[in-house]
Amino acid sequence: MATDCEAWLNANPVEADDLSDSFLSGGEENGGAVTSSKNNNDNNNATNNNEINGNWLSGSSIHEARLKAKAKRRLRKNSSRDSGRGDSLSDGGDPSRGSGGVPTSPKSKLLDRKSRLGKGRGLPKKGGAGGKGVWGRSGEVYEPEQVDAKDPNYDEAQENCVYETVVPPLDERDFGKTVTPIMQEYFEHGDTNEVAELLGELNLGPMRSGVPMLAVSLALEARASHRELTSRLLADLCGPVLTRGDVESAFDKLLCELPDLVLDTPGAPQLVGQFIARAVKDQILSKSYIEGYKGRVDCEHARAALDRAAVLLRMSMGGLRIDNLWGSGGGQRSVTELIKEMNLLLKEYLLSGDSKEAESCLRELEVPHFHHEFVYEALVMVLESKGEKTFKMVLQLLKRLWVSTVITVDQMRRGYERVYMDIAEINIDVPRAYFILEQFVDQSFSAGVIDENLRDLCPCRGRKRFVSEGDGGRLKLESF
Repeated sequence: MATDCEAWLNANPVEADDLSDSFLSGGEENGGAVTSSKNNNDNNNATNNNEINGNWLSGSSIHEARLKAKAKRRLRKNSSRDSGRGDSLSDGGDPSRGSGGVPTSPKSKLLDRKSRLGKGRGLPKKGGAGGKGVWGRSGEVYEPEQVDAKDPNYDEAQENCVYETVVPPLDERDFGKTVTPIMQEYFEHGDTNEVAELLGELNLGPMRSGVPMLAVSLALEARASHRELTSRLLADLCGPVLTRGDVESAFDKLLCELPDLVLDTPGAPQLVGQFIARAVKDQILSKSYIEGYKGRVDCEHARAALDRAAVLLRMSMGGLRIDNLWGSGGGQRSVTELIKEMNLLLKEYLLSGDSKEAESCLRELEVPHFHHEFVYEALVMVLESKGEKTFKMVLQLLKRLWVSTVITVDQMRRGYERVYMDIAEINIDVPRAYFILEQFVDQSFSAGVIDENLRDLCPCRGRKRFVSEGDGGRLKLESF
C-alpha cells in the first residue's frame, strides 16, 4: 500500500494547502467521525501532537504519515465510486486519474453484460442461439441423442422398445359421426381409393360391418348414380378393408331394418334386392346367400327384397346386365350419348305434350352443367320445323324449365348464344332461319325467358335492296 501511495503522489503532487486536511484517525478508519488537527491543537498541548495512535513520531514522520493517510483516503473514495457506477472522471476532470491511472468502462455501459476484458467482437452469445427457453439457431437440425449407459436413469430394456400410435376402436356413437362425412364426400368425387385410405386409418374393430350398411342406407335416399357408386365402393372395399362375412352381416341387418327404412323410402325393399343381386354378381356375396333365407323369412318387406334379388339373378342368365343395373350417372356418360338422350326427350315431349314428364326426365339425366345443349337442340328443332305447333310447345317447355330453375340463367344464355353463332350455317339448310329466330327471340323475351341484352344480341340478316346498281333500275320481285 505504501508503494501505491508513493506512486500516486508522484503522479499527483500535493499542494501545501492540501496538507491542512487531517489524516484519518483510528476511529475514522473504523467508521467514526473525522477530527481536524485544529481541534486537536485546541484540546491538547503541543507535546501531544507528536503522539499518533499511541506512538511517538518525529516531525518528518508526522508529515509523511499525513500524506499517506490523505492518499489512502482518496484511493478509497475513487474505488468505492467506480464500483457503483462504472467508469467516471476524477475530481479534477482527468479521465486518466482512476485506480492506477487506468480508465474503467463509461457510465453508459452500467448494465452491459458483455465482457469488460476487451475480448470478442460484441456479438450475441452463441450467435443468438442460447438463452433460457430458446430451442436453438434457426435451421439447425438435431441429431438423434445417444443413450448414455452410465446415466443413472439408464434402462437397458428401453433400447429395443418400438413406439407406435394406438388408435382406439370406434364405438357405435362415434361411428356415424366419422364415417358419414366420408361417404357423403365419396358421392361427390367417386374415388374408392381415397375412401379405402380414410377407413384404413380408423380402427373400425367390430363396426366394420356397419360400413356397407351405412353406405346402402345413404344410397337409398340418393339418386341412381349414387347407388351405382355405392355398389362399386362395396366391391372395391371387399378385401382391403372388409371381408365377405362383414358384407353378409351388413345385408342381414338391412333386411331386419327394412320395416323402418320403408317409412322414409317406400321403394326400399326393391332397392335392397337390387343391391343384393349386384353384390352376388360382384362376388362379394355367396350365391347361396339368398337360398339360405328360404322358409325362414317372416317379414314381408324382407321377402320382397329377396324375391327381387332372385328374379334379377335369373334374368341375368338370360342376358340382363346387372353390372349396369342402376344406370350410369350424367358425369359418366359421353357427350354423344347425352345429346342423343336430349333429342329423344324433345321428340317424346312433342308427341305427348307432357312438360312435367320432360322436366322429370331432364332432372334424371343429372347434367346441370350441360343444359345449354338442351336449349340449343330445342332452338334448332324450332328453326327446322314447318309449323307453329313446335314453336309454341318448345317456348312453353323452356318457360316451365326457367320458372322451376331446372335451367339456370347461365345455361339458358349459353344455349341462345350458341344458336346466334351457328345461325349462318343453319340458314344454308333453312332459308327462313333468321326470320324464325327473330320471332322466337321476341316471344322468349315477352315470356320472361331471356333478358333485353340477350334479345338485342340476336343477329339479323341484311335485307336485299329492291333496286340493284346494274339491272337498269328494274325492281326485284323477291324480298325478305
